[in-house]
Amino acid sequence: MQAMSPSNFMDNRPVTVGLVQMLPSEDAAASLAKASAMVREAADRDADIVVLPELFLGPYFCAKPGDAEAFLRAEPVPGPATQALSALAKKCGVVLIGGSIFEKAEDGKYFNTCPVFESDGTLLGAYRKTHIPHDPEFYEQDYFAPGDTGIKVFETSAGRIAPLICYDQWFPEAARIATLKGAELIVYPTAIATSPDIPPVTPEIPEDWELMWRSAQVGHAAANNVYVAAVNRAGREGPMHFWGGSFVADPGGRLLAKADDTEQVVLAACDLGHVHRMQESWRFLQERRPDMYGDLTKKQI
Repeated sequence: MQAMSPSNFMDNRPVTVGLVQMLPSEDAAASLAKASAMVREAADRDADIVVLPELFLGPYFCAKPGDAEAFLRAEPVPGPATQALSALAKKCGVVLIGGSIFEKAEDGKYFNTCPVFESDGTLLGAYRKTHIPHDPEFYEQDYFAPGDTGIKVFETSAGRIAPLICYDQWFPEAARIATLKGAELIVYPTAIATSPDIPPVTPEIPEDWELMWRSAQVGHAAANNVYVAAVNRAGREGPMHFWGGSFVADPGGRLLAKADDTEQVVLAACDLGHVHRMQESWRFLQERRPDMYGDLTKKQI
């Protein structure tokens, strides 16, 4: 990325963000082929940045607790999947956010990991999912260790991008840290669904998971004056309905694009200069009171 002064950060900096909303198959090679075709479609439609969904190489195996066979899907990062994604990014000439991969690390731990590629195919690095859920149909603590990379921001030719992963989207602390580290776009590769096997918290009060999910992330966009892009799966796996709904929100919380619950490529035109203009105008970052936030680091129940 060309070095910029504070003034020209506020110049118009147009980029097009593409989201690959798909339903992976049981077979990793078939899932990669489908993802690759959709990345090429996004690139053909002039996307500069393309984002894949969480665990896009296969089914959402975390719906089952402690499935030993699922660990056969894990691989190192760098490894075969990142090698294929690197070649794809270079061929398509896009900054590629590689969804997430079931990573087997050198120390024997397993992580839910998002690799990030420059448009020339360079693997810039990877982020490991910080917050790991453990609920009915989402038994992720049986598979993944909590991420140890911290919140990361990657400086790419298309802007400063922070990948967070699915459950991270419920935590405003992660989005704020990413913004303070300079993120202009926060992306959330996701695998979230409803299931009749998950009872409502209070049966007499209706729940709209998709609305809650989207509202939380749109709030991150508005509270931090950054672009937020969330990409989900679409379709059914057993009882689970992955509702899709992938979207891009601008620094004022306005939805620029939103998918339905079918497989598709979603595109949104963004102006990264708008991030800095909004941050200078609304001054949420400048008016923070870190000296008053000590309670955030205390373990509370």
